[in-house]
Amino acid sequence: MTPPVITAEPAGANGQRSVAVAGHGPWSRRFLGFIGPGYLVAVGYMDPGNWATDLGGGAAYGYTLLWIICLSSCMAMVLQILSARLGIVAQADLAQLCRRHSSRRSALAQWLLCEVAICACDLAEVIGTAIALKLLFDIPLSYGVVLTALDVLVILWLQQRGFRYLEAFVMALLGIVFLCFAVNLLLAQPEWHAVAAGFIPSAQTVTDPGMLYLAIGIIGATVMPHNLYLHSSTVQTRRFNTSEDGTRKAISFASVDIVVALCLAFLVNAAILITSAAVFHTTGHTGVADLEQAYLLLGPLTGATLASVLFAVALLSAGLSSSVTATLAGQIVMEGFVQLKLAPWARRLLTRAVAIVPALLVTSVYGDRGVTSLLIFSQVVLSLQLPFAMWPLIRYTSSRAIMGRFATPRPVAWLAWGMMSLIVSLNLVLIWKTLAD
Repeated sequence: MTPPVITAEPAGANGQRSVAVAGHGPWSRRFLGFIGPGYLVAVGYMDPGNWATDLGGGAAYGYTLLWIICLSSCMAMVLQILSARLGIVAQADLAQLCRRHSSRRSALAQWLLCEVAICACDLAEVIGTAIALKLLFDIPLSYGVVLTALDVLVILWLQQRGFRYLEAFVMALLGIVFLCFAVNLLLAQPEWHAVAAGFIPSAQTVTDPGMLYLAIGIIGATVMPHNLYLHSSTVQTRRFNTSEDGTRKAISFASVDIVVALCLAFLVNAAILITSAAVFHTTGHTGVADLEQAYLLLGPLTGATLASVLFAVALLSAGLSSSVTATLAGQIVMEGFVQLKLAPWARRLLTRAVAIVPALLVTSVYGDRGVTSLLIFSQVVLSLQLPFAMWPLIRYTSSRAIMGRFATPRPVAWLAWGMMSLIVSLNLVLIWKTLAD
């Protein structure tokens, strides 16, 4: 007899096992219960930090860096599937496992590194949201930076309503971003033969320092370190059958959820770079990396004012949605590593304060151009921190002591280690070239 929907159990601090899923019925009905965590993660792969790197890459080098977006998206899928498997099988998130299997000093160091990554991500969200507010409502950039702290009210309201409402809010904002760039892509009228050629790897990406810097920025903006902690926790919100067969099905559904969500993120990132290449690079505006400059030029160069408006609306939606997931990730990391619990509003204000201060300083001293440079630099910081999150993830998911028969197969583990080696190598090349210059 097919098992029924599992009965309710108390939800954990982060909503663990608070969402019931169907244990029988059509595949589509059971899959619907698992849709959500993947989209919370996908937000981090199309936040305002991606915009600066994608715009700069498209304007400066045309479609050449499209293969980097494709590569980083594939890497993200592998890593997020591993993260989901870890949370479902071990019934613990990555931060909790790092604390359990590391010395106190090591766990503290890992926590601090992860907090740096979250603050860098939050910095990108602050800047992106503030720029969007300026473009749409003519709010001065410094005021917009301060106003971003008020999104804590939205997060508090959503958390009180339930985890499903939080997921629905994020998914609605992601839908707005996708539709806006789908229209802008049509208005840009790119050369599709050149677009296809951009997916072919180029050695120039490594030999050209400027291209390498942007490529690593794209990887840092696409493969987000804190998302590995976030996903391993949010998949536990589903109240699935914890038998071996139920666990296997949960892994399958969670994997499909994240692949579909990250395909959407890939399309958005590719659309940003393609639009930038078609509108700016082909017209000689190769220095465009400033979000405000892109907004001002999109309308005149495409011949449609709508293009600029859609750009700003999508930017605001991306900033708001990514701020929600950054708060969740911060809470999960803090509770997992050091078992320090803060109220959501306190955690949000703390991370925003760390991000707001440098954003205000750069805005007041260097103006909008300095803000864009800070935005791109924040993504490079994320790339530098990424291996410190990948190492424990690959190690724990490959451990039979933790995962049992669900341990990662050797070929997949080797692939994951190879991806980490690639990222470390690119980071070392970047540091060497930067010091040499």
